[in-house]
Amino acid sequence: MCFGLFGVQIVWGLQNVNTSRIFQTLGADVDQLPILWIAAPITGLLVQPIVGHLSDRTWGPLGRRRPYLFGGALLTALALLVMPNTTTLWSASVMLWVLTASVNIAMEPFRSFVADTLPEEQRDAGFAMQVFFIGVGAVFASALPWMLTHWFGISGQAPPGALPPSVRFAFYIGAVTLIVAVTWTVFTTSERPPASLMADMARRPTQVTTPMASGGAMAWRGAAWTLGGSVLGLVTAIEGYRREVFLLAAIAVMFGLTQVAAAWLRRHGRASQGLLQIVDDIILMPAVLRRLAIVQFFTWFGMFALWIYAIPAVAAHHFDTNDVSSAAYGQSADLVGILFAGYNGVAAIAALSLPRLERLIGRRKSHALCLTLGALGLAGFPLIDDPSLLWIPILGIGCAWASILSAPYAMVASAVPPDKMGVYMGIHNIFLVLPQLVASAILGLLVEQTFDGQAISALGLAAAALIIAAAIALTIPDTEGDRRIIA
Repeated sequence: MCFGLFGVQIVWGLQNVNTSRIFQTLGADVDQLPILWIAAPITGLLVQPIVGHLSDRTWGPLGRRRPYLFGGALLTALALLVMPNTTTLWSASVMLWVLTASVNIAMEPFRSFVADTLPEEQRDAGFAMQVFFIGVGAVFASALPWMLTHWFGISGQAPPGALPPSVRFAFYIGAVTLIVAVTWTVFTTSERPPASLMADMARRPTQVTTPMASGGAMAWRGAAWTLGGSVLGLVTAIEGYRREVFLLAAIAVMFGLTQVAAAWLRRHGRASQGLLQIVDDIILMPAVLRRLAIVQFFTWFGMFALWIYAIPAVAAHHFDTNDVSSAAYGQSADLVGILFAGYNGVAAIAALSLPRLERLIGRRKSHALCLTLGALGLAGFPLIDDPSLLWIPILGIGCAWASILSAPYAMVASAVPPDKMGVYMGIHNIFLVLPQLVASAILGLLVEQTFDGQAISALGLAAAALIIAAAIALTIPDTEGDRRIIA
């Protein structure tokens, strides 16, 4: 059931390690990286809730989740073949949008697949097993260009404006591996029919949700979001803020307008449909998801900063270079690939111990502890000057990553009804991508003006974000799904 995530995570691993390198190779400056990366969070924001909503309502020969797993994998493999062969900055940016949209289609149903299939008492172990395969896939992807260069003699150097052959071959291998892994999951596993899931729903305790708002209250709330977004956009235009802020303003306006539309339907006695139903589900989501959303905001803000700035930060701080065509920059990029492989490897191993830790102290405290270790790891990048010692911070980041990829999903699965598992897993993803959008909007400005172009300072900011997330994690409400209660 989880093996397909090995292939999916290879895609994320190749993207996370190599996207900044591709953009800088094609001429992007460091302060331009956040806006170029914005494809990743924007597509997740749109695609995952929609795929979750649709898969909740799908049932065919392949079940409800597996058609999306398979179709998304095929689209992603095609994008992987094209991405490393782009020759201009705009084409690389477009292909990042295509690649991220496709892999989100393949990724989203995996969480719901486990939650649908496993009983409550096995979900912690199920999500931990997903992290194991995610970690193994990420290790393979992160280290793949290095392995191709050092083990198979494929060149890791290229002329200015071109990617090394080792990176291009890594993307090709990733495409093949993705298809094989996802196909294995799709055709060797089965899904429970909707009738069985609804029977489970009848036996579960009632979860606390937000009371249904009246049409008038929803309309006023939507108007407030629309007005706030419009004011932000106007201020951005007047003050000449970076264009990334316009995107945040547009999202606020869109969310406000959809609430107004849903309120209009309710006032006229009609049920919300499609995207408007997703808005209703967001407004009525359980209290656990509301608090978890705040935790996820700070968590993923910090992780996004790591992914964007790891290579330029290590290159400038530890190798004293900003020249993307230099041998030292290539060494720093290879080192970051190994470090990313390292934290994913640590996550794969740590995930096997998480269910036991969660039984001992509960999901909330376990998650807070792991986030604290991650914060200490991120703080190690600006504090450690010797690049050979950067494996030490990786231990803490790996422990945090194991919990980030498992504990929140177990909390969501325990707090939502089975017939809305897909859409709420997608809505939960919104709270992963919104902080990445915020990071895309402000990190470039912070690095350029506040941090005087020093990318390493962004990793210190990431450490502070994870500390805040750890503190808030302790306030997440208990649920019937907490392993201490089950035990």
